[in-house]
Amino acid sequence: MKINQQPDKKRISAIARFLFLSRWLQLPLYLGLVLAQCVYVFHFWIELVDLVGAIMGDRESLQHILHIVAPEEGAAPMKITETAIMLVVLGLIDVVMISNLLIMVIIGGYETFVSRMNLEGHPDQPEWLSHVNAAVLKIKLSTAIIGISSIHLLKTFINASAYNEKTLIAQTGIHITFLLSAMAIAYTDRLMSETLHSNTESDH
Repeated sequence: MKINQQPDKKRISAIARFLFLSRWLQLPLYLGLVLAQCVYVFHFWIELVDLVGAIMGDRESLQHILHIVAPEEGAAPMKITETAIMLVVLGLIDVVMISNLLIMVIIGGYETFVSRMNLEGHPDQPEWLSHVNAAVLKIKLSTAIIGISSIHLLKTFINASAYNEKTLIAQTGIHITFLLSAMAIAYTDRLMSETLHSNTESDH
């Protein structure tokens, strides 16, 4: 007669259990980022309402939009220009991209460092969440930061007359630094993956 022997589970020490539970200290941080997301949503709608109001001829909305585009004082135009519309729209896109970055940090960070969400099979599960880990999250965040930096740089070049040469060079240099950093992160992750794969094959 065969007796099913259950493998003994390793007992977790009290210190290890306490340290493992400490991951929940990150929960208030992610909840704080959700609050920051709400602030960005409010800011987005304020800018959008002012843009529509400026196009419809509302004087106060026009003054607000022009102050955002060109904060220096001068003769205020009576009508919003195409360049001003483009700059405001780029600002709205910038807010959306930062919001996407927040979502990636909130959901991906919680899934990776705090607790599983068990969203497998859910119709609204983000495509990237199924294979997210610390390395993938790092690359996605660096890519999102490059996109945000690109929008900022485009806004600066479109409104280049409002900036001095030093500012233009500095923003371009910062953007290039982001690009090089993302390339370095991706290359490092590739090396680590190849090393792990070769070690796995050697074990077999």
